[in-house]
Amino acid sequence: MLDMSTTALAAVQGSYTMAIRAESWLGGQLLADDIPIADGTESRDRSLAVPEQVTLSVPAREQGFDWDPGTDPTHPLAAYGQMLRIDYGVDVGGQFEWINRGWFLITESSTDGDTVSVSCQGLLTLIDEADLVSPFQPSSTDTLSTVIRALVEPALTVSFDGTLVDRAVPLGMQWDSDRLAAVTEVLGAWGAAERVTEDGYLLIEPVSDSGSSVLSISDDRNTGTVVRWQGSTTRDGAFNVVVAQGEDASGNQIQGVAYDSDATSPYQYSGAFNPLPVPYTYQSSLLTTVAQCRTAAAAQLKLLRRQAFRKLQVTMVPHPG
Repeated sequence: MLDMSTTALAAVQGSYTMAIRAESWLGGQLLADDIPIADGTESRDRSLAVPEQVTLSVPAREQGFDWDPGTDPTHPLAAYGQMLRIDYGVDVGGQFEWINRGWFLITESSTDGDTVSVSCQGLLTLIDEADLVSPFQPSSTDTLSTVIRALVEPALTVSFDGTLVDRAVPLGMQWDSDRLAAVTEVLGAWGAAERVTEDGYLLIEPVSDSGSSVLSISDDRNTGTVVRWQGSTTRDGAFNVVVAQGEDASGNQIQGVAYDSDATSPYQYSGAFNPLPVPYTYQSSLLTTVAQCRTAAAAQLKLLRRQAFRKLQVTMVPHPG
C-alpha cells in the first residue's frame, strides 16, 4: 500500500492523472533533477535476492538535452554508480502530491532510435554483486549486528530495530564468497529480515506476519475490478513444519521446530494437506542453543509463508494503492 494522504487516496478511486519524476545522483552529487520519463514499470518480488526492479523509457533528446548516455561515465543515465530517486505523483486539485518510491541503482541503459531504455534494481544490488575477495571470519568480539555492518557498510548504512536482541557470533564462522548469502544466514539465525527503506537505509527488523490484506480482489459486477483470473497449484516444495538445526558448544546437534498452526493455511499441520510432518529444514552454525533454533524456525516459517505459496494470475483494472 502506497503511503498517501486521504485526499490523494480519494482521487485515485476515480479518474485521475498520475506522473513520475526522477533525480539522478552519483557519489552524493545531483546530476539531473527532472528526467523526462515517458513510461515506466515497477515490480517487487520478495523471492528474489534483490526484490525491486524498475524499467523506464526516456526520450533520447528532450528540450535540447541528449539523454543518450553514450560513453560518458558521468551521464545521468549511465550505469557507473548512478542512482535514481523516484517519486510517483497524483493530481489533487491541480497540483501533484508526490509519493517517494525510494532509491534505485541503474544497472543498464541502451538507446534504440528515439528512446533510451533504463533498467534499475534496488540498492541490495550493491551487496549482491560484491562477492567476498577473501574469506570473511568474524572476530571473537563480533556480534550479529557488527557482522552485518562489516558485510554491508559502507555500501549501505544499516539501521537496526530496537526490539532485536544482539548476541555473540560463535567462533569458527567463515563465509567464503557470497556476501549477500552471509547476510541472509545471519538474519535467518537472528529471526530478522532486511528491507531497503525509501531513504536508502538497510533496515534490519524482526520477521513479522504479513498482516491483514489492504485490498480485496473481486469480480463482483458492481464493485469488482477483476477482468479475469487464473490459478495454479502444486505440492512441490510444500511443507507444514520448519526445522532449524544448529550445534551447541560441545558439538552436539540441536534443533528447534515450528509447526504451521494457522487454521487458515492450506498446509496446516495435522490438517488435510498431510497428517504427518512435512519438514522444511534450515541449518546454520550461528545457532548454538535450542532457544535460538526455535526462534529461527518460527521466523523462517513466517518469512516463507509471507512469500506467495498460492499463485493467481489476475487481469484487472489498476489500483494505485
